[in-house]
Amino acid sequence: MSKIEYTSLQGKSPAYFVLLGVLGLFTFTGILAAWYMEHNGHHVTGMTNQIVWGTPHIFAIFLIVAASGALNVASIASVFSKKIYEPMARLSALLAIALLAGGLVVLLLDLGRPDRLIVAMTHYNFTSVFAWNIILYSGFFTFCGLYLWTMMDHNVHQYKKYAGFSAFVWRLILTTGTGSIFGFLVARSAYETAIMAPMFVIMSFSYGLAIFILVLMATYKASQMELGDVVILRLRNLLGVFVAAVLYFTFVYHLTNIYDADRRDFERFILLDGGIYTTVFWIGDIIIGGLIPLLLIYLPSIKKNRTVLGWICGMIILGGLSQVYVIVIGGQAFPLEIFPGYDVSSSFYDGIVNSYTPSLPEILLGSSGIAITLLIVVFMLKVLRFMPNSLADNVIDPHYSVK
Repeated sequence: MSKIEYTSLQGKSPAYFVLLGVLGLFTFTGILAAWYMEHNGHHVTGMTNQIVWGTPHIFAIFLIVAASGALNVASIASVFSKKIYEPMARLSALLAIALLAGGLVVLLLDLGRPDRLIVAMTHYNFTSVFAWNIILYSGFFTFCGLYLWTMMDHNVHQYKKYAGFSAFVWRLILTTGTGSIFGFLVARSAYETAIMAPMFVIMSFSYGLAIFILVLMATYKASQMELGDVVILRLRNLLGVFVAAVLYFTFVYHLTNIYDADRRDFERFILLDGGIYTTVFWIGDIIIGGLIPLLLIYLPSIKKNRTVLGWICGMIILGGLSQVYVIVIGGQAFPLEIFPGYDVSSSFYDGIVNSYTPSLPEILLGSSGIAITLLIVVFMLKVLRFMPNSLADNVIDPHYSVK
């Protein structure tokens, strides 16, 4: 591999400032939406005392999970010594930090009383998986920051592999902790299963890599720098493996629930009788987010078509949001089973499927997390040198030859 030189975006064109303005506008509308919900109360949202995690949580969880997966490229370069991925490691770590920041901003504003964050950061209940995640999020920022430092400062460059390995281990712990939030919850038929933790890990690989590929292609196209087929084909094939793995874990999760007599009613609800949740599962999650991308990734006639790859990544992201929607909202919509084996009857929604319709403020707050993520990335690409001057085939691959 040729010696890689890094550069920053010029960021002087009108298009760049328009992009910053649009992202800033979306961020501002998200803040206004959070203020509106906080000022007027819970009743202006689609959430109820039965469905307490709404659309902002869908975006927040998706971004947090994708943050771990965005570090894929950097981890492969440092931990597994795959040199072809090393030039992209800086961008990978930056995107991971930005995704986590975007997700946490939405999560913090959606939970209410953001002014009490200092309490959550200084008083821990170590019997709560939520308290564990406060530590995991802080640790992820720390390890990714140290990893970036070792990549960008030659004085500490010799510690890069150790920093990369630490970030790799911590990202697995982070996503395991996020999945365990659902795996440890009781009374909900959709949750309380050990497979949630590894399923969230592999979900992160797929979603994060799809976002990374989109950002990589868009950045190099906008800056008119060369991005060769060698890199794209490697990332495309890796994405196919992760998409297939997500489908496999989804199949095993539902198969396990079907085998468990206590969860069969929930499986019938999600797979057959759940209305919008069934539709989102089969069309959004399985077909758009899984089967179609998998088919297109391994279709030989379009393997070098970058426009199609962009659509593939977009479908995977849409499928990821659908999967999180079904897990979070669908899991809450199905009636609570507080007393297994008994019929419970009262005037308080017992045995009733809970309804949920997202409100505009929820959608604005949730989507602002994506804007915050991109705003961080676009700004940092101008300020610091994260991008290789060229990812051309003859630069990135020592065995490249013109055919």
